[in-house]
Amino acid sequence: MTTMTLGKAINSGLRRAMQDDDKVVLLGEDIGPLGGVFRVTDGLLAEFGNRRVIDTPLAESGIIGTAVGLAYRGYRPVCEIQFDGFIYPSFDQIVAQVAKMHYRTNGLVRMPITIRVPFGGGIGSVEHHSESPEAYFAHTAGLRVIAVSNPQDSYSLLRQAIASDDPVLYFEPKRRYHVKGEVDEVLGTEMERATIVAEGTDVTLVTYGALVTTARDAALAAADEGLSVEVIDLRSLAPVDYPTIETSIRKTGRLVVSHEAIRSGGLGGEIIATITERCFEFLEAAPVRVTGFDIPYPVAKLESHHLPDLDRMLDGIDRVMGRRS
Repeated sequence: MTTMTLGKAINSGLRRAMQDDDKVVLLGEDIGPLGGVFRVTDGLLAEFGNRRVIDTPLAESGIIGTAVGLAYRGYRPVCEIQFDGFIYPSFDQIVAQVAKMHYRTNGLVRMPITIRVPFGGGIGSVEHHSESPEAYFAHTAGLRVIAVSNPQDSYSLLRQAIASDDPVLYFEPKRRYHVKGEVDEVLGTEMERATIVAEGTDVTLVTYGALVTTARDAALAAADEGLSVEVIDLRSLAPVDYPTIETSIRKTGRLVVSHEAIRSGGLGGEIIATITERCFEFLEAAPVRVTGFDIPYPVAKLESHHLPDLDRMLDGIDRVMGRRS
């Protein structure tokens, strides 16, 4: 076991994947000498050289297009999108080529491409640097979508993503890059499985990414008021591990879903709809969403009002318990 930050755990996962398979190559803007804007790829250029750590032009469509060609030739490219809001120029390549190539070729061609995306707010930045675009890709058949929340998962799930023959969108909560935790480089849990990070009996609180820490704090605060909150870290956003959520709902009867992305068309609504279909007879109250607002990402001095925080999560718990109108 080694203590490392979330960002360092990703760096370590990349290094180990590159050591184990010389077909793993990295592509991205400023990932070479600079080590990426968040320094996640720091030191990898010196270790593996510029034929495997490739500084690309500022053209996300070119990054993903090149990765498609590399995948055709048997490589396992890992692409870094510098900021969440920069992924849109590559949207056509991801949804029209990467997601569909295996299906289009009747299984003859695989796209073992991992696309790393620092996502979410909380770093005092602006739009294009603080967005949560994960629902676009969870809505796209043919893609796996992962969102990590802690150093252990950052290491283990990245290794699994790179080893997967399916394309994976791998979302990293940028405001948690410096959070430290223990990492066991041998430990591995299934990429598709959600985890229960706090057990409870009164309310199920489902979230992912940076908000897992907030949800854990909410569970502790609710306990002071006599409420037992079960916190589920989704980890996989496509596919969603519904059996784990269903088991929890059968116990608690109440559901709160939280994410930083805007409310409309978000994963929260999809999860609530599915759980309502599957577990309607177990629900004691209408499920509640605690999300960002349906606005463009606000200026830095207002982002604390936009992002779900401890108070808003506790309010959601109160509402599902019938404590507020």
